[in-house]
Amino acid sequence: MTRLVAVDRDAAPAAAISEAAAALRAGGLVAFPTETFYGLGAAALQPAAVRRIFEVKGRPDDRPLLVLVDSVVMAAEVARQIPPRARALMERHWPGALTLVLPASPRVPAEVTAGSGTVGVRLSAHPVARALVTALGGPITAPSANPTGREPPTTAAEVVAYFGDELALVLDGGPTPGGAPSTVLDVSVDPPRVIRAGAVRI
Repeated sequence: MTRLVAVDRDAAPAAAISEAAAALRAGGLVAFPTETFYGLGAAALQPAAVRRIFEVKGRPDDRPLLVLVDSVVMAAEVARQIPPRARALMERHWPGALTLVLPASPRVPAEVTAGSGTVGVRLSAHPVARALVTALGGPITAPSANPTGREPPTTAAEVVAYFGDELALVLDGGPTPGGAPSTVLDVSVDPPRVIRAGAVRI
């Protein structure tokens, strides 16, 4: 049975965040609010947990997943290297709606990269999302919490309506504003290439 746990956007209870991190550590899926929609989280370094994301969303397995980190230090743990240009963009736009595609560290499962050798990394501006990454101590996947082809959810109730008991936990932070997704910029190539235009103009 999926548990709904209410959290305040700016002061999420430590117990709720710890429970969600424990669920992720155990290989479960957790939905949580972000700056735009609710995201669907798995521990990004656990291949079996990541495969569950594809299963429950009905997501094609050739589509990579972006991951959330809580710092540039954590980004460096999932990237093989961070070019100076990427570091400058992190300083300017993080936390925020900019996903940077970087050469992936060997630690990152092929399920996340879809065999591309790269990984999309973002530092969320939403306090709940960031606190969850910190509590887990590692990156978390963050596709929108909807079946592929359906509208992204802006409430916890919509997440539950989509997935029923497939998730371990939903952190209910109230309605999210929706809007433009993160901009996705590939900085593993020179010059960098915009993969998805979004909230941040580059």
